[in-house]
Amino acid sequence: MEIHHSSNSPALTEAPVVHYLQQTWEIAALLRASDIHFEPFENFYRVRLRVDGVLQDIPAPPFEFKDQIASRIKVLARLDIAEKRLPQDGRMNLGLQNSKRLNLRVSTLPTLFGEKIVVRVLSTDLAKLNLDHLGYNPSDKQKLLHAIQKPHGLVLVTGPTGSGKSQSLYACLNLLNRAEVNIATVEDPSEIQLPGINQVNVKERIGLNFATSLRAFLRQDPDILMVGEIRDHETADIAIKASQTGHLVLSTLHTQDAPSALVRLLNMGMASYNLASSISLISAQRLVRRLCVHCRKPMVVSAHLLKELGLQSISHQATAQHHFHSAEGCSQCYKGYWGRIGLFQMMPITAALQHLILQNASRQELTIQAEKEGVCSLRHAGLLQASLGITSLAEVLAHTDVP
Repeated sequence: MEIHHSSNSPALTEAPVVHYLQQTWEIAALLRASDIHFEPFENFYRVRLRVDGVLQDIPAPPFEFKDQIASRIKVLARLDIAEKRLPQDGRMNLGLQNSKRLNLRVSTLPTLFGEKIVVRVLSTDLAKLNLDHLGYNPSDKQKLLHAIQKPHGLVLVTGPTGSGKSQSLYACLNLLNRAEVNIATVEDPSEIQLPGINQVNVKERIGLNFATSLRAFLRQDPDILMVGEIRDHETADIAIKASQTGHLVLSTLHTQDAPSALVRLLNMGMASYNLASSISLISAQRLVRRLCVHCRKPMVVSAHLLKELGLQSISHQATAQHHFHSAEGCSQCYKGYWGRIGLFQMMPITAALQHLILQNASRQELTIQAEKEGVCSLRHAGLLQASLGITSLAEVLAHTDVP
């Protein structure tokens, strides 16, 4: 679905900046955008929305409005409009015509030709924070539930930026959030406010980082801790020790797959015996776009093509029962897609994997053992979703590597 409107519309001539921004918020809500980019360049101004992970242009206001737009957004987000030399971060909550409200996070960045502003649209729908909505199949869901229902241990979610790690952690916290447990999170920054959970935002400039917050949490009788990201040795060390002393710890890492997370932690200087005894489960994930059910087109995939694409791990006989589809595009979607779904590589840490960790095994050795235990790769998980007509082969190839 694409929205077209003229830059000479009455909305711009009557009250240019206020009306243009209100119109932009409405379009962003209609298209379910996750981010809105306001970008000044030397001779033009660009506004883009990220919809289902892909940026698309929307009509921009006249070039001369760029400074007024930046000032208006900064006023709404309670930022310093006089400070244009340094990045700033803020939040705002806006009402729309349909009585819906948008919770927005604002980030400003000085560029050569003015301030670039990115507005993140934060979800306030707690009903969507469930594992089924995110796309977990019954087997993966059961593995995750088993790990987070333990009284202690470390559960890691890995993947690149934008792969939905935070959503998975929030869904887990939403399940664990009960009156009889004390839950605390430290994030950079928090994206969704969860009633009943103590959430702390990192503020590096005053020394409030992940490690400092974790130490403070451990003095406040916690049951469950969530660390937005393990970035360094100090944070990893505290998180692992907390998981060994009776706490359930949830966190994220930036790695390409589940076995790589173990190698990354070893490279951070973590002792192999601590990793083997503390980690319960590692989940790697990606987000791929869902095919539009109104216009997707059936396609035939030969066994030869599957092999060429590195998908030979699933035979043609197995996929013959299913139906691959390609994206077409219609008035109900954006270029053949509508919404996204997760791909998951769920790796519980078994006794055999613990033994390999203690031996400082390589990523390849860990991967081979995980596959023996039935852990499928992200590419394999993507092919299964494509064979069911949920996503396309093109999406799977774009977001996953050959195992």
